[in-house]
Amino acid sequence: MRRIVVAMSGGVDSSVVAALAAHSGAEVIGITLQLYDHGEAVKRKGACCAGDDIRDAREVADRLGIAHYVYDHESAFRESVVDRFAEDYLNGRTPIPCIRCNMGPKFTDLLTMARDLGADCLATGHYVRRVMGAAGPELHRALDPARDQSYFLYATTEAQLDFLRFPLGGMPKTQVRELADHFGLKVAAKPDSQDICFVPEGDYASVVRKIRPEGERPGDIVHAQTGAVLGHHRGVIHYTVGQRRGLEIGGLPEPVYVVGIDAPGARVLVGPRAMLAVSAARIVETNRIGPVPEGAELTAKVRSLAKPVPVVLDGPLGGGADTTIRFASPEYGVAPGQAAVIYAGDRVIGGGWIEETFAA
Repeated sequence: MRRIVVAMSGGVDSSVVAALAAHSGAEVIGITLQLYDHGEAVKRKGACCAGDDIRDAREVADRLGIAHYVYDHESAFRESVVDRFAEDYLNGRTPIPCIRCNMGPKFTDLLTMARDLGADCLATGHYVRRVMGAAGPELHRALDPARDQSYFLYATTEAQLDFLRFPLGGMPKTQVRELADHFGLKVAAKPDSQDICFVPEGDYASVVRKIRPEGERPGDIVHAQTGAVLGHHRGVIHYTVGQRRGLEIGGLPEPVYVVGIDAPGARVLVGPRAMLAVSAARIVETNRIGPVPEGAELTAKVRSLAKPVPVVLDGPLGGGADTTIRFASPEYGVAPGQAAVIYAGDRVIGGGWIEETFAA
């Protein structure tokens, strides 16, 4: 009998994956990672791997008649994801903690647990597709573009992809909820979580302040072209590249945006939108999934909700190597700390962390 381990966050997606696995006739084991200490987890609502979600995952497992284990992963999650998130903001970067989580607790650690349990595969509720290609399994975008999560999984290794399964990648969300209702799961109508799981009410500055209070050091808002001091701020952790709102600067002939952050000098640099135009970006710690198709037209996403845009790779991709992506047309809102994910059609080729951008 096949043994399937399912990563169960307590939401409708992973619950349906567990139900599909259980009804396939396989032996199924659900694993939930507790990412907060007990007192904090109980208070959190609508966030992945929090108190109510752990209870929901357990109830779904009971309903399906499968084993369910909860692992305390609070320390590892704090060190590899939360502390790094705060450090990035303190350094004027724009972090993407969901990718860090998938690179660490969710895939690396869960895969180790699944293998230790003798599983044949690890199934998750991510909206991506695993497609067998000539060179082995490939990672593809979900069929429903509104649900696609491939941007967050570009760092998946080939060895991990060989062991992973994504049953929902070919379904729209409406079908997933219908299946949850069909299987009699209590979470069928449970709302999707919207915020970063450890950031209550979307207030990321409060999280950074708690970990690194020096991020509240005030400083000047400076025009990047003229050097004129236009105002003052209450800490660089409140600003990201591309931001327009919240600057509280008046009397200028044209709108200004955050175009850079001088974290050591506690300065927020602003300028016209034209200064946000980027012609290329250097990416580091790159990962490649399978071969890069020769002569293929490549595209890249530099934000999870952005449309893929044509790019050319100037250097090797994968193995942690640095490389440069060159945009066919100027791209806006590209900032260090974000990820650049490379596609060939619907297939994820790989990607890396944006370390440096080059003005158009």
